[in-house]
Amino acid sequence: MTAADSVPGTAHVLTGYRPEDGFMAAELDPPPAEYVWHDENAEQQDQRYGPGVGYQQWLAVDARDGAVWFGDTDWRAPQESPGSRLPGIPRRALGDGNVPDPGIMVQLLGHLSHDEQRGCTWRFFDAEELHALAVRVLPAVQRLVDSIHRIGPDGELEWSAEAATAWDDIEQAATPAFDPSGELLWPRPRTTPVPAWRVEVGAFLAANPGLCDPSWDLATDAELDTYADYSPQNGYGGVPGRICRDADRQIEDGFTFYGHRAALYAYRARACGDRTPTDARVWLETTGAGRDTWEAAKPLGATLADVPDCVLVSLAETFQNAAHEHGLALTGLTAHLRRLRGAERSAVDRQLVHEGEEVERLEIMLKDFRAARNRTVTRILAWSDGRGDAEIARLASMPDAYVSDWRARLTDEQTTMTPGP
Repeated sequence: MTAADSVPGTAHVLTGYRPEDGFMAAELDPPPAEYVWHDENAEQQDQRYGPGVGYQQWLAVDARDGAVWFGDTDWRAPQESPGSRLPGIPRRALGDGNVPDPGIMVQLLGHLSHDEQRGCTWRFFDAEELHALAVRVLPAVQRLVDSIHRIGPDGELEWSAEAATAWDDIEQAATPAFDPSGELLWPRPRTTPVPAWRVEVGAFLAANPGLCDPSWDLATDAELDTYADYSPQNGYGGVPGRICRDADRQIEDGFTFYGHRAALYAYRARACGDRTPTDARVWLETTGAGRDTWEAAKPLGATLADVPDCVLVSLAETFQNAAHEHGLALTGLTAHLRRLRGAERSAVDRQLVHEGEEVERLEIMLKDFRAARNRTVTRILAWSDGRGDAEIARLASMPDAYVSDWRARLTDEQTTMTPGP
């Protein structure tokens, strides 16, 4: 998906779920009334509710394009894992962070009413009623689709303060009430202002520019995502929590922050101006322009392992300037070059380890051969067969003087060991 593909759409009821389509995609199958009951006097827990009370009807919203549709679950199926029978994730199970792909969220509809005279009553909706509900929530869905954050080239979704408020309005509009006669009463749709306790991280950064980190200017997507993913055991998480912890600041209690990743991506986009943030490794290794720049700039006769920091800085400037000519701003460039240099230096370290082990092995072998040669020279000298020191030294590949000294020591030892008269 490209950024163009993630442009907000127009809220609409999905084809197949409208009266003009004959509700051909809406295959509702509610349980018969005799399967839906509650007996509070039953002794066993499994006898207190009828087998049909676990039946669920739902409203689904695609936050990417604004599609709305509805359906139900199989009341005959086990009730332990209703999530597997829903087209998306219930909003309350998501939290206020990123929205899992493909961005479909579900509002479960309530069916139970209770009063002292009639007791528990279940009221299920038909396709016409569910379609009317879908139409009623379209303005709130449009607000949701227009305001939810879309991050990066794939348009990943992240909650905004306004989108979260819009969903509250969807939830309110989809929560029916029943009058004493059992008549269905839908709430009036509303457009709630964003409450003050919901704060955009972008607004928080704008109000506290001194807390912003200059490294965000050319950070990679992964680095920004990691920075935004801060979850302390106590206190605020995300970007505000991290930067206030680093700055030893305290945030007043009672706020909820939205758009952590979106704020960091927007900060970087402003720093890059009209240039597109592009991962340095990807550009240098996978594009023709990047590879050509690398070949032209790499040090002659040396590898990155031999390059000092000042040369690494110069290389980074060269690559960045080359990328600017293509309308790009390289992210993570210095870190990428340092990783490359670190990898090459690690390879040199491994080479040294290998060479040291080989030298040690050869030195041990040489020591053993020298001991064996010395024993052989001693043996030949003991023969006293008339051969001179030079001849024996030539056979042993050692200087003549060594053999002469050796012969002298052997003669002295023999003299010492010979008993006197």
